[in-house]
Amino acid sequence: MPHPVIAKGNVAVITGGASGIGLAAAIAFARAGMKVCIADVDQGRLVEAATKLSSVAGTANVMTSVVDVSRAESLTELERAVGAHFGGTDVLMNNAGIQPGSTLFGEPDNWQRIIGVNMWGIINGARIFAPNMIARGKAGLIINTGSKQGITTPPGDPAYNVSKTGVKAFTEALQHELRNTKGCHVTAHLLIPGFVFTGLTAKGRTEKPAGAWTAEQTVDFMIARLEAGDFYILCPDNDVPRTLDEKRMLWAAGDIVENRPPLSRWHPDYADAFKKFVDRS
Repeated sequence: MPHPVIAKGNVAVITGGASGIGLAAAIAFARAGMKVCIADVDQGRLVEAATKLSSVAGTANVMTSVVDVSRAESLTELERAVGAHFGGTDVLMNNAGIQPGSTLFGEPDNWQRIIGVNMWGIINGARIFAPNMIARGKAGLIINTGSKQGITTPPGDPAYNVSKTGVKAFTEALQHELRNTKGCHVTAHLLIPGFVFTGLTAKGRTEKPAGAWTAEQTVDFMIARLEAGDFYILCPDNDVPRTLDEKRMLWAAGDIVENRPPLSRWHPDYADAFKKFVDRS
């Protein structure tokens, strides 16, 4: 059985819902009998996604909205529109994200757009939707899509890492706030995908790499872990098992505790030590 909020008649709102993990989640929620609103910045993809969703849920149970999540006023209008159309929100999945690549001293506009969508999009979504979700007095879910790069922060894409590190910290603070709010039945959860083959990660490839999961596999795992009550929904893939993810994350935290150089996992002086740490049973 899925989480009790993922139930017939309840309402799910998914940003970045026209493709990838967002669309896979929308279809899964629709199959559970939910009414679904998908929001995306791309009108064309929304039209295509709505057709797929309507074949599952019926046209009356599907809503679409063109939204730029980096703009708070855009999400405010979305929250009002969902309330008017469906009566409120039971599941909010803040999933919209971009990864165009970045360099440390690259164009500031690129940094601002990445952080605006990936981090401020989630902050805006939670801050705007959560008050009315709480006020309804019903159980609800807020699912924020993070990244392993927001935890281990590998070199090569600093703006993306900064944005997803912010998502982790914000979602932890959000869940703390929710559980300490009297009468609140809404919980927050951090989705941490593995390697998932989507438009964001395809980078010109047309076939799924063997090491990647599909978006559908990721959503199935997410729904199972929501049922189990997990806050950190740490997804494996076909290449990296959970045990390896855990060791990488422990090593990253150990840079502070052990007073090693930052990102020592990629420092030549620590290569042997990291390998021994990973190989240790």
